[in-house]
Formats: sequence, structure tokens, C-alpha cells
Amino acid sequence: MKVILLKDVSKIGKKFDVKNVADGYALNFLIPKKIAILATKEAIFKIEESKKLEIAEKNIQTELLEKNLETLSSSSIVIKGKSNEKGHLFAGIDKKELIGEIKKQVRLDIPEDMIEMERPIKELGDHKIKISYDKKKFEFSVKVENI
Repeated sequence: MKVILLKDVSKIGKKFDVKNVADGYALNFLIPKKIAILATKEAIFKIEESKKLEIAEKNIQTELLEKNLETLSSSSIVIKGKSNEKGHLFAGIDKKELIGEIKKQVRLDIPEDMIEMERPIKELGDHKIKISYDKKKFEFSVKVENI
């Protein structure tokens, strides 16, 4: 039975693919769970239109995110933390805290997996943080000051 996948299904295919699957699998699992629909001519036409719209929307979101990351690259984030006399922070600044400060200061929401930090920041001063997105690298500076 030919079906159009509405979601990615492991070992079957990706969203919008037209696949030939067993009748029982389609009728008892894929279609009732709204993972797939029957592949009629009308359904294939509608899915092609949906696919085009989704690709266009994804491209717009990608361009917007890249512009925002370039804006972030030209700005500096200031974070305050308690430290000792030698300039070592009592609590390290991790990705989650950094994302919170970016939201607050630049109004930009960045997924945690895009930020490249080997370990939390534990010292006062200027630090360079790298962001990778879609095989592109961005870098911004973080200035850690004592409270």
C-alpha cells in the first residue's frame, strides 16, 4: 500500500516521502496514529505544496537566525559573578546561564547545542564563545565582572 509519511519514521523514510508499506502496517499503525496518509493523486499534490511551503519557511528562519547570530557576534555580553581575590569565580558560568543572559541583553534565543563550550567559565575577564550553526561558525565575547 502506498502512503505519504507525515513525520519521519525510522527505517521507513522521512517526512513527505511516498513509500510502499505492508497493508496491515499502514492500516493498523501508520494511518490511525496520523503518521501517514493514503497516497492518492490529490494527497500527493497537497503534500508537494506543503513541502514547498515548509522549505520556504525553513529558509526564512535560517536567514533570520544567521542575521541574529551576526548581530550577536558584534556585541559583547556582560555577566556578573562573585569571585575571590585571584579572580576565580565561586560558581562557574555554564551554557544555560549564558543563554539566559543572551536572552536578557540581546533578546535572542539560541539552542544550547549550538554553543561550543568545553567547560564552564570560571575566571573574570574577557572570553570568546563559539557558536556553530549549519556548518557556519560565529564568535562573540563575554565579559565576566565581579559583583
